[in-house]
Order: sequence, then C-alpha cells, then structure tokens
Amino acid sequence: MMLFAAHAHVCLDLDSVVIEDPVSWFFPQLSYLYKIVHMCYRCRMRWCPTSVLHLLRSARLRLCTRRGRNRLPLWIREIWAYMRLLVQSLYFNSLTDSDVVFDSVFEPVFWTVDYVTRWFGTVFVFLVVILTSSIVGIAYMVLLPLVLYTYSPQWIAWHICYGNWIIVMIAFHYYKATKTSPGSPPTEKNDAPFVSVCKKCIMPKPSRTHHCGICNRCILKMDHHCPWLNNCVGHFNHRYFFSYCLFMTLGCFYCTISGRNLFLDAYNAHEHFKHLDTEKPGVPVTGDLGLLVGLLPSGQTNRQTPAPVYSLKDKMVNKSIIYMWVLTSTVGLALGALTIWHTVLISRGETSIERHLNSKERKRMAKEGKIYRNPFDYGRLNNLKIFLGVEKRSHWLTRVLLPSGHAPCGDGLTWDKFPVKKDLIPV
Repeated sequence: MMLFAAHAHVCLDLDSVVIEDPVSWFFPQLSYLYKIVHMCYRCRMRWCPTSVLHLLRSARLRLCTRRGRNRLPLWIREIWAYMRLLVQSLYFNSLTDSDVVFDSVFEPVFWTVDYVTRWFGTVFVFLVVILTSSIVGIAYMVLLPLVLYTYSPQWIAWHICYGNWIIVMIAFHYYKATKTSPGSPPTEKNDAPFVSVCKKCIMPKPSRTHHCGICNRCILKMDHHCPWLNNCVGHFNHRYFFSYCLFMTLGCFYCTISGRNLFLDAYNAHEHFKHLDTEKPGVPVTGDLGLLVGLLPSGQTNRQTPAPVYSLKDKMVNKSIIYMWVLTSTVGLALGALTIWHTVLISRGETSIERHLNSKERKRMAKEGKIYRNPFDYGRLNNLKIFLGVEKRSHWLTRVLLPSGHAPCGDGLTWDKFPVKKDLIPV
C-alpha cells in the first residue's frame, strides 16, 4: 500500500507538468521512473511481482498518453502515408520482376532517347538526301566525262545504263519507305482477332504488332524504327526499306569497285602536289649550265624555272574522287552488313523484334525438353517470295528489279499460323 501511495503521489506530481515538445518527452519519463524507484527505496519495501506489474502498467499508460498528446498534424501524416504507398508500389507487387524495375528506373532515359530520335529524324533524312545527291553530282560531273573519253562504247553503255538504273531504284524505294505508313491496328470496333492489349494505347493488339515509343502508336508487323527514314519499318513499307538497303549497297559497291583506279591516281596526285606546295616553286638554274642547255639568254647568269601548273579545278576533281570513294566504301560495308542481316531474318520469316522473342521462347521450351518452331516460317524461298510479293516468274523482273508499288501479302491483322512444307508459290 505504501508503494501504491508513493506511486500515486509521484503520478500526481508529474501530471502537473505538461510537456509539449515531443523530442524532450523521453527524458521526463526516465525521471518519472527514477522517482518511483527512489520512493520505493526510501520506504524500504521488498519488491514483489505485484508491485513490478503495477510499475510496468503505469509506465505503459504514461507512454500511451504522451504519444496521443504529441501526434503530428493530420496533413503531414497523410503526405507521409502517401509517399510510403508510392515507394511500396515500386516493389510490393507479385508481378514485379527485374524487367519491370529496369523499365521504371530508366523510363526518363527512354523518354529522352525517343524524343531526341523523333526530333532528329528530319535531320537524318536531310542528311541522306544531301550525301546521296553529292555522290550523284560527282558521278555526272567528274566521272562521266572521264568514262566518255577513256572507255570503249560497250563499257560506256554499261556504266550509263547500270548507274542510272541504280539511281532510280534508290530514289524510288527511299521515297516510298519514307512516305508509306507502316500500318496500325484500327481504332474502331472490329472483329479482327487480337492476342493482347497494348498497355500504352489501351487498344487490342493483333499478332506480330508492337508499340513504337517514338511514333507513339502500335505498328503492324513492326521490325524497328529507322531514324534515317524518320518512320517505322512495318508491314506496308518493310519491302521498300529492304529494297532501298539492297540497291544502295549495290550502288556503293559499284562506285567503290569502278572508281578504285581513279581513287589511287587522285590520291597520289593530291599527295604529290601537296608536297610541291610546301617547297619553293621551280628549280634554280645558274652559271654556264643554263647557257649550255639554253634556259638562260646570253648575259644572264641566274633564273628560276616556273612551278608546274596545278589549278584549283584539278584540286577539286581529285578531292571529289577521294570523297566519293571513301564515303561509298564505308557506307557500302555498313549497309551491306545490315542488308545481309535482314536477308537472314526474312528468310526465317521473322522480324528484328520477333528474333529476340523467338530466341527467348526457344530457350524456354528447350529447358522443358520441347522444340520451338516459328509459326510464320514457310521455308526460306517461300518466305522471300511472300515478302517480295512474287507470285509468278515475271514478278522477279516487274516487282523486284524494277520500281513497283504493289501491296504486301495480307492486311497485317491476321496471319496463317500453320506452315506448309510444300512450295506455296511456283518459281
């Protein structure tokens, strides 16, 4: 009873002081417990379980009371709870994996790249037009006169026909690849089958359709977004893109091979005259040697011969040939590798995006002891025929070797998923 009375006495004394500062609230609690223990010691009472239980209950009630008095304002607690919810939403999800976390963290980077690529698309198209026009101008103003004066009539006819054919094919397919829409799923309600819903467009997505972050829309049979076209490569312009790469590669190799000797001559001449420019013009002739060879008139003992003539026109011609050969060689190698890669993909019946998806699916099924087969693979030759739109033998000339604006097979919404082993299109 004496302990309880002492305890009540201390509680009354401490209740008379209200602490408003939550930071310094902890220290009075220590003082409060110290006073209880001190009173018990002064009363010289023996500790028992009942008294210890009263002591703990008193401290707990005191703690709860002080916590209730020093709560933060409601608006601060609401903001804090909202921020905690945002942080937990990044990882507190049963569907979260490394890909989702990676996309969330690098979303600003992806947005910046898409924005810059969309803005620079016009610059890249302008650059392609300027570089191609410069090569065509050099070919007509520099190379054609040399061909007419040095080659036989048969070679002159070959160079003129082949060169102009390549120029027409390059210009036609680049224009069509740039201006032709790759195709997008219809936005209105229809009965076309779909395999999923685009998370960004919130629209049904047919098979082989993917979303382009740069164009900000879904593309039918999307292969990739080409900044040099400022357009996506999809179902309706994939053939134009591939044909442009093919004929541009042939044109670059044509300029590289046919202009090799001209490049060597121009480079040697440029280096030779560059060294002469650093030396003094002419060769000094003095004494009786000049009179002997007839370079000096009688009575004159010193003269300097004039420098060899190297006009500005000669310099520009040599530099133009060097520029053309270096540019066509580098572009031919880079674009040739890209053309070979797309030829392999087309022969397999897949796009650049589907190549990665099929590779993952093939590995997943291999772990299960199964074999994955691409449902859009009809055989190497048939894949090329379907892609190029070849339905009979004459189409190899009218649709492949000559400019043709024929539409691709299918509408890009539905696909035949059951490959047939036999030859679909006769050769």
